[in-house]
Amino acid sequence: MPFAETFATEDPVLQTARALAHELGLPCVSPGAGSVLSLLAAAGRAKAVVEIGTGTGVSGIWLLRGMRPDGVLTTIDVEHEHQRVARRIFQEAGYASSRTRIISGRALSVLPRLSDGAYDLIFVDADTTEFAACTEAALRLLRPGGVLIVNGAHANGRISDPAARDVDTLTVRATVKAIRESEEWIPAVIPSGAGLLAAVKR
Repeated sequence: MPFAETFATEDPVLQTARALAHELGLPCVSPGAGSVLSLLAAAGRAKAVVEIGTGTGVSGIWLLRGMRPDGVLTTIDVEHEHQRVARRIFQEAGYASSRTRIISGRALSVLPRLSDGAYDLIFVDADTTEFAACTEAALRLLRPGGVLIVNGAHANGRISDPAARDVDTLTVRATVKAIRESEEWIPAVIPSGAGLLAAVKR
């Protein structure tokens, strides 16, 4: 295991959230990737954060731990049952219910209802089929200087394999290319976990 993963330690609440995700067959961010989420949230003194893909609350806790004490995490997931688990995890981690806004529904239906330029950080941990639409929405939702983070930038290790032509890999490549070539983002790929594509809105 890379040192970046063993460097990031998880307390019993995060360990529980991760175990529950495993039971449900849900992927979740690695400890190393989670520590990057906390770092970027803290560096930007994030107060308003959107998470696309609640899961059992693993990434949500990492984000909350980096956010300002008065910050609110808006987390979106189509699976109501997963969010029920995450709500309990957030409470066990000591966060008041006012610190999270849990919205059930498809991200592409919910995002258009969120306010323009109102958010400091957006974390996309969704199906690759929604990457393009989510990153496009992020450009509208983030304030200048806000941070977009997309999980899965390594495309399961296939991103740099020219022979990999499956839909997921092609979609991730297209998203990375679009953000890299856009004049509206300052991007980097952070090789933690499944790979994090991070970009600051100019």
